[in-house]
Amino acid sequence: MNSYERNALYELKMWQLEMLNQPSLTSRLSKGIQNKMNGLIPEKAHKVVTETIKGMVKSVLFGSELTASAPLFNAPLQERELLLNERITFYKRTAAASGAWTGAGGIFLGLADFPILLSLKLKFLFDAAAIYGFDAANYKERLYILYIFQLAFSSQERVMEIYQQVKDWQSFSQALPEDINSFDWRTFQQEYRDYIDLAKMLQLVPVIGAAVGAVANYRLMDKLGTTTMNAYRLRLLEP
Repeated sequence: MNSYERNALYELKMWQLEMLNQPSLTSRLSKGIQNKMNGLIPEKAHKVVTETIKGMVKSVLFGSELTASAPLFNAPLQERELLLNERITFYKRTAAASGAWTGAGGIFLGLADFPILLSLKLKFLFDAAAIYGFDAANYKERLYILYIFQLAFSSQERVMEIYQQVKDWQSFSQALPEDINSFDWRTFQQEYRDYIDLAKMLQLVPVIGAAVGAVANYRLMDKLGTTTMNAYRLRLLEP
C-alpha cells in the first residue's frame, strides 16, 4: 500500500465513523417533524410522488445500456480518484448552473430543477462506477448506485442502516431480489425529499432563488461526490 492509499484508507476510516454517528438531538427533532408532516399528506399523494421518482430513477438507471461507460481496469487508486475529482468538479459546476438558472425563473422553473438535478446525480454515479472499475451495466452494480445515493441523501438513522448493508456488499447483494420493483421506493423517495426539502423550497422564493439554487445544488453534488468516493474505497481498500 503506497502513501496515497494509506491516506485514502485513513479518510475512509473517518468517513466510516461519520456513518455510525448517532443522530443529533436536532436531527431527531427535525426527522420527527418531517414524519408528522408526511403523515398529514394523503396516501394517494405519497403514491403519486413515489411512482414519479421511481419512474425518473428507473428511466436513467435502467433505461439504456448506453448510460454505462466502460469500466477502467488495472489503474492505481490515485489515478482513479484524480479522474473522479475532475468529474465531481464538472458536475458541481453543472448542478450549480442549473440551480441558478431555474431558481431565477420562479416557481415553475424552480420545480423543473428537481428532475434535472436527479439526472445529474445518477449520471455522475455511473461515471464513478466506471472510474473505480465496476461495470454499471451489471444489475447489482446499479443497485449499489441506489444505495450510495441513499447514503448521501438520507436521515442519519437511515444512513446507519444503509451503511451496515453496504459495508459487506458482496454478501448483502446476493440476497437482494432480481426484480427492481421490489426495491423500497417509498422510503427512497421520502428520505430524499425530506433531505433536500428546505433547500429546494427556498429556491422557489423570488429574488433569492437563483443564489439559493446554485449553492444548494453545488453542496448536494459535493456531498454525493464525497460519499461516492468513500463508498467505492470501502470495496477496494477494506479487506
